[in-house]
Amino acid sequence: MNERIEINPAVMMGKPVIRDTRITVELIVRKLSEGATEADLLDAYPRLVVEDIRAALAYAAVNFAHETIVL
Repeated sequence: MNERIEINPAVMMGKPVIRDTRITVELIVRKLSEGATEADLLDAYPRLVVEDIRAALAYAAVNFAHETIVL
């Protein structure tokens, strides 16, 4: 996962992105939540590969697992 996701303050204001792109993890998760398929994303963003999409989902899952909930 870490090989595909990078955080660089000079790219997209430090948001996690697919390495060597400006495609954010947030964008991938958002598009999938709106009903896009992997094929839709691959068609819309030719630099993506299936492993990038899966890495983005894994990154999101790991970060949700460690979130702090304030009641």
